[in-house]
Amino acid sequence: MSGKSLIISGGRLVDPASNRDGEFDLLVAQGIIKAVEPRGKLADVTDADVVDATGKVVTPGLIDIHVHLREPGFEWKETIETGGRAAVAGGFTAACCMPNTRPVNDTAQVTKFILDAAQRAQLLRVFPIGAISKGSLGETLAPMLELREAGCVAFSDDGLPVGSPLLMRKALEYSLICDTVLTVHEEERALCEGFAMNEGSASLRLGLKGMPGAAEDIMISRDIELARLTGAPVHFCHVSTARAVTLIRRAKEDGIRVTAESAPHYFTLNETAIGEFDTNAKMSMPLRTPEDIAGIIEGLRSGVLDCIASDHAPHDLDSKNKEFSEASFGILGFQTTLPLTLAQVRAGKFSLARAVEMLTAAPARCLRLRHASGPLGTLAIGSPADISVIDLEREEILTPERILSKSKNTPFMGWKLKGLAVRTFVGGREVYRRD
Repeated sequence: MSGKSLIISGGRLVDPASNRDGEFDLLVAQGIIKAVEPRGKLADVTDADVVDATGKVVTPGLIDIHVHLREPGFEWKETIETGGRAAVAGGFTAACCMPNTRPVNDTAQVTKFILDAAQRAQLLRVFPIGAISKGSLGETLAPMLELREAGCVAFSDDGLPVGSPLLMRKALEYSLICDTVLTVHEEERALCEGFAMNEGSASLRLGLKGMPGAAEDIMISRDIELARLTGAPVHFCHVSTARAVTLIRRAKEDGIRVTAESAPHYFTLNETAIGEFDTNAKMSMPLRTPEDIAGIIEGLRSGVLDCIASDHAPHDLDSKNKEFSEASFGILGFQTTLPLTLAQVRAGKFSLARAVEMLTAAPARCLRLRHASGPLGTLAIGSPADISVIDLEREEILTPERILSKSKNTPFMGWKLKGLAVRTFVGGREVYRRD
């Protein structure tokens, strides 16, 4: 696109944050939404580039608050640039990257490195998440205020739980000082040390160490009570059990400041997807049971679980091409999250508006994401012109050649994915167009 104004016309605008769902045209100038008008009302605007979105859905740019971009330290798995290419192809315009890099993002220097790399890539907005504890070792607090001032939007030891309740309490109290949120990975390690999958009949059959759902639920219960004690907000990462949904619902009913996410693999696949030791179905939290899938879907539908995040976790072939118990946890997510979510819309589990909310306004609310010009996750006038244009009928087979990440670790290889982003704009600048 040139530096002229931009009009996106002819599409169905779905913007839950603005309570809009209908035929509206957008006017963009200087990277900002300048007007939202009923279809055809911008026809007299001259000297503007026009994007014809007829037959498409136009949404706020998708936001992913749980990703692993692997840089610095694991550039053979992914970089901020390659991850960014996959993200914008998936319709994402912003992502929050977890701190389990090498070195861990527990200093302002690492935070600045990430922000500088994102600026060079010129793809999506990247928001660093800092470590809760130094080195994510769970022993002493990281310098949270320093990290916050450097640009971290939240704090996590993702991949590892904060085992000490005392340290977790201190982190919550510091989060109040920093006016930020802890986004936490929840597992009671004494119950699941060395696990490879969900504990149950499938793990017994395969002879693998399992994680019981209680290992996740116990830690969520603990941190609900610590949030109650401190008055600080806490966000639960990659919720995978039906029981956790019940606990979070009750916490919200009590007025405790909790939010939560789940990921598409937890409402699409169950533990049987492992088959005969398919390491591309190995993740943490592990795939659970059909009953848990039903609980996750209901939690998302009802709003108990606030949003959907991909937990994009790229790994090189050598990390996955191992005995199952030794293989790395994690799968790709940027290019599959939108179509897997839309599959649930077609199945009648979520409305389209709710699906869009869970990928835009809700994640922005959970971690309070903003731009200097206004809040993210909306196409309200004055907000950043981060826009996804989605073709609900567009289909493609997921093949290694279509994956833009450096890594190819996904259990969805060979699946026909339906409902794809066809154009993605960040600050009014086109960063992706599907042929």
